[in-house]
Amino acid sequence: MSSRALSFGAIANAYERFRPGYPPELFDLVMTYAGRPVATALEIGAGTGKATRLFAARGVAVTATEPDPAMLAELVKHVPANVTAVRARFEDLRPGAVYGLVYAAAALHWTSPQGRWPRVAALLEPGGVFASFGGPVQLADPAVRDAVHAARAPFLDSDEIPSPDGTPPEHDMQWPGTELQRSPWFADVRQVVIGRRLTMSARDFVGHLSTISAYLQLPAAKREQVYASILQVLPPTVEIAADLTAHLARRRP
Repeated sequence: MSSRALSFGAIANAYERFRPGYPPELFDLVMTYAGRPVATALEIGAGTGKATRLFAARGVAVTATEPDPAMLAELVKHVPANVTAVRARFEDLRPGAVYGLVYAAAALHWTSPQGRWPRVAALLEPGGVFASFGGPVQLADPAVRDAVHAARAPFLDSDEIPSPDGTPPEHDMQWPGTELQRSPWFADVRQVVIGRRLTMSARDFVGHLSTISAYLQLPAAKREQVYASILQVLPPTVEIAADLTAHLARRRP
């Protein structure tokens, strides 16, 4: 898992270009859950700052942590002045400053499970909020999706990341909510889905695939082959289902 976690730096520009950003509804959801003003936040695995911008643009002073120097360099090009960029793995952060919000945008699964929740709790004010959000970007048309799976199959069985704790996809509560419910550090665990439909060109969809860790682990020649095979079966424009699943929890006093 760690090699996949550190595979993004080589494609930082593509990550910034092809990964979708986060909608205002997500900010509203987190702040409504918080139920009080949130002045400071720490972001785990900020990438190129897609989620950083959502919170910072609305007045939250964000400390954005990211272990990959190329991703962090891309982030600093796009974020406002109230963002502090720090090169660090989540596991290397030491207790000190505490925040009203700690969050991870499609990054928590890259962190080590050992000591994860005590470490998050140590970074939060009592009553502070933890939020994790993300979700797959999938083709909305089942026929197109099946054609892409067939084109991909000779090179890659799946491009998905399995649930870190093995929770079946049909369960009402998904990871990390399942772990948060078991943690003595957190209460009031909630799972909320924000529906999203996007439209993009076929080339942009393949560009998005080029930022997925499963493809990045393939040899370069095979990557180019699978991208070409997928592009051949796509219509010029594709509809994307990009629902966001947010997990929210409150640090116990």
